[in-house]
Amino acid sequence: MRSFLKEFKEFIATGNMIELAVAVILGAAVSAVIKAFTDGIVMQVVAAIFGKPNFDDVTITLRHNVGKDAEGKAVDATLKIGTFINTLISLVLTGLVLFLLIKGYNRMKRKAAEEPATDPGPSEIELLTEIRDALRQR
Repeated sequence: MRSFLKEFKEFIATGNMIELAVAVILGAAVSAVIKAFTDGIVMQVVAAIFGKPNFDDVTITLRHNVGKDAEGKAVDATLKIGTFINTLISLVLTGLVLFLLIKGYNRMKRKAAEEPATDPGPSEIELLTEIRDALRQR
């Protein structure tokens, strides 16, 4: 049991596990920001154009009165096209934000790689050659 706990502790403490946890937390935060942007800005523009803040009411009824719900009301068979459109808008905006984040990260990474490294000075062989030449001149 002790070795199991030791292995589990090592697994949890590794950098990859912590980085994954941070990524999940940041992902949830980014998701909340994108949802707020979608609901608060994009869908409000949709409301200004179409008169409704989302497309949830856009449906296609395939058949009326196919059954009853728990309250005894008639249920229609409908395709909820509007819900799909709302989700598709959120997906596209999420993809756009992630694309921009990764593009910025890659640009930073590329810029750091392009910066010239500090001059390490002469190599060991060059130093030994200089010492040899200096000793020969004496």
